[in-house]
This record gives sequence, structure tokens and C-alpha cells, in this order.
Amino acid sequence: MKRAEILDEAKAIVTKDRAADHGDLEDNFKTIAAYWSIHLGVDITAVDVGLMMTLLKCARAKSNSAHMDNYRDGAGYMACAAECAE
Repeated sequence: MKRAEILDEAKAIVTKDRAADHGDLEDNFKTIAAYWSIHLGVDITAVDVGLMMTLLKCARAKSNSAHMDNYRDGAGYMACAAECAE
């Protein structure tokens, strides 16, 4: 799979309206951050959630480098983290 294809797929996923299923992206990441903060006993931000989910995809890619979803999803999570950072 070419890098442009992976980025195009990631863009298609993260730019479609998923709010009906998952709620507002930033609100959802803030909720996840609050849960993780309580569990870990440290402050986690919405940006951290996007970065940590990207790292999850990196770990999965390490275990199965041929599974293209990990790369697409990782790119998508980085884009979501960037949006939360704004």
C-alpha cells in the first residue's frame, strides 16, 4: 500500500461525521483523558489521548507489520491529536 493511499484512507475516516456514533471528537478525547487521569493518578490531556492511541497503533504494528489498519489508524490519531492541540 502506498503512503498516499494510507493517508487518504485515514483522512476519509477522521473527516466523516462520527459524532452521531461517538460524540464530538474533542469532548470524547477529554472524557477519555479524565478517565485515564483518574486511573493513572496523573493529568492526561485530550492531546495525550491522541498520542497514546497512536503509540498503541505503533505497538500493534510492531507485532504485525503487515496489518495496514495500524498505519492508517495511527495517522488518523495523530491528526486528531493535532486538532485537539489547536
